[in-house]
Amino acid sequence: MPETYQRQTALAHLHLGARAVADAGLADAGVQLTELSGRALINVRGDISDAAFKAAVKKAVGAEPPATAGTVSGRASGPDILWLGPNEWLVSGEPGSEQAMVEKLGKALAGQFAAVTDVSEGRAVIRLEGENARDVLSKGCPLDLHPKAFGPGNCAQTILGRSDMLLHCFSAGRGKAEAFHVYVGRSFAEYAWTWLEDAGREYGVQVIGG
Repeated sequence: MPETYQRQTALAHLHLGARAVADAGLADAGVQLTELSGRALINVRGDISDAAFKAAVKKAVGAEPPATAGTVSGRASGPDILWLGPNEWLVSGEPGSEQAMVEKLGKALAGQFAAVTDVSEGRAVIRLEGENARDVLSKGCPLDLHPKAFGPGNCAQTILGRSDMLLHCFSAGRGKAEAFHVYVGRSFAEYAWTWLEDAGREYGVQVIGG
């Protein structure tokens, strides 16, 4: 069994599965929260001006790393590649895929001036969605969160309350408001979750099973 599935979720002690069952009948909550446990998170470094580097990453994960600051690339059926800096990206994929991604990236980038590091253990990921998701984030995030300034396909390293976070906005599907992935250090997972839940209380919060 892959190691990812043996890893305890960062918020296991909050018994979110039971909360999700209890909240299943809620229909008017303005905010939905989900812990996305076990996400495969791979840090990649390289030279974005090198065509061979971009081609190697695309070959391994299906998309080129974005060259524009604060943007995300990827396919609907594949992992996301989030821009972290001029020569650094985070590949975020499905649980259990980290070993395969590291091997594919390592093989594709062999001989190049690049680095691939599995950081799956270091961060927790919370999905935030609903009509009032932006209202919740605006209470503790200094970014301009207007949809025209921060919409689907954007990401940013910023803060949530008193913790650092990596925020990714993406399309939640036709007819739905945009959703967000909140990446925080594993040791700050409970703080981030309780902060979001408290900030969303006035709109109604529904916990959804991951």
